[in-house]
Amino acid sequence: MTPTEHTYAGPALPPDLDEAVHRCLVAGFDGTTTVPDTLKRLIDRGLGGVILFTRNVRDAQQVRELTDALRDFRPDLLVAIDNEGGGIGHLVSAGAPEVPGSFALGVVDDTRLTALCADALAGHLTSLGITASYAPVADLQHHPLNPIVRTRSFGADPQLVSRHLRAWITATEARGVASCAKHFPGHGGTVTDSHHDVAVDPRAYDELDLDPFRAAISVGVPMLMSAHVVFPALDPDRPATLSPRVLSGLLRDELGFDGVLVSDALEMKAIADSYGEAAGARLALEAGADQVIVAVPDLGVTVGCRDAVLDAVGSGALSMERVQEAAGRVRRLAERYAEPVASDAVARWDSGAGLEAARRAVRTPAPHVRGAHVVDLFPPPHPALNWGGEDLLTEVRALDPTATGTVVTRAPADVAGLAAEILRRAEDAPLVVATYDAGLHPWQAALRDALLAGRTDVVRVSTGLPDGGAVCSYGRGQVNLRAMAEALVCVA
Repeated sequence: MTPTEHTYAGPALPPDLDEAVHRCLVAGFDGTTTVPDTLKRLIDRGLGGVILFTRNVRDAQQVRELTDALRDFRPDLLVAIDNEGGGIGHLVSAGAPEVPGSFALGVVDDTRLTALCADALAGHLTSLGITASYAPVADLQHHPLNPIVRTRSFGADPQLVSRHLRAWITATEARGVASCAKHFPGHGGTVTDSHHDVAVDPRAYDELDLDPFRAAISVGVPMLMSAHVVFPALDPDRPATLSPRVLSGLLRDELGFDGVLVSDALEMKAIADSYGEAAGARLALEAGADQVIVAVPDLGVTVGCRDAVLDAVGSGALSMERVQEAAGRVRRLAERYAEPVASDAVARWDSGAGLEAARRAVRTPAPHVRGAHVVDLFPPPHPALNWGGEDLLTEVRALDPTATGTVVTRAPADVAGLAAEILRRAEDAPLVVATYDAGLHPWQAALRDALLAGRTDVVRVSTGLPDGGAVCSYGRGQVNLRAMAEALVCVA
């Protein structure tokens, strides 16, 4: 092994304890057909799981061959992925079912449809040999400036969110896929994306968003994921992922959760910049986590986290009992979910449920326009989350080839000049202006307002959360955009 692969120099641990340490890790990696040698060695020593991303996906057959190859090294390896639906997913090129994001499902508020959408996603996962899904989002979306939850949530009402969580988890469980409610104890009360910095929820304990997590636990969710968020009412010093008060005290002792508690990815800035991934791994396990995710493809980072935990166990800083407890939970999870069904034995799913839900979510009647000039404003896809960069113009033109348009994905250098150019291009055609969370992206609001100043007949669309009187799709997943295009072009 190279020094970057193995730096642990402490005393050798007994084989069962060494395996237990490895059970507590979930690793990302690079590649679509070849399993890196370092990953093979980690798996051989007991690695608990791997997490797949778009970088690991080419097509459905390739993914199934990859997951089969991973299990050839260790049959009880958990193979997981983020699979929320809507614009959050990594399996488009593998034929992922088209379902709207959770907020649109909450707007429709039909738990039957939510269950059908969750079943479609889970059925597809089983066909690929993926048996753990880091979804659904249990966070409430009630802070208007929250930059990361938004349409990933089922909504702001804890009762509504709870019933849709129960429907999603139950449908996923029925497919033999482990679901994971996230991000405990809630990311919805923050104004910071923990991918980029430490997020803080300043609310009092009795104002925190715990009810959806209680609902998930009550229906038997096998995994929860922690939030890299500081809750001063619970622990003023550490984010939840690293806090014994939050993980052991609140979640285990008060809420009674005994499933697998997995950390959000340790390379997120809220952990990496303040603690470092290796220290974060040790502290998370000390606090009560059972597995830590290291999602970056650089396996040297994963090995560094592993070595930090080995060192802590060897020195007594992290108790053997805590590691064995965590590994035991992971083993029980693997006994239930590691082995997938044969791909040809997967029952079919309802491929039309997602579009039905997306259509029903577009509730405000849209003015019918043909030959329109469609202006679609949205930021670049979040590098850790989004699968695409799909645009409304493409969906409209698929239904109305006479439509024209302009897609803008970043702040223009000259807002007034671009607005004038768009108005010139549109001429006398109907003008549709779509924004995506313009309140978080001032350049969108500025360009939209400049266009509204030049035309009084603009049809306003929101592809994120509601925005004034705009017609709203409640998400930018492709199926959301198709439903919006149908509403605009008047396709029944």
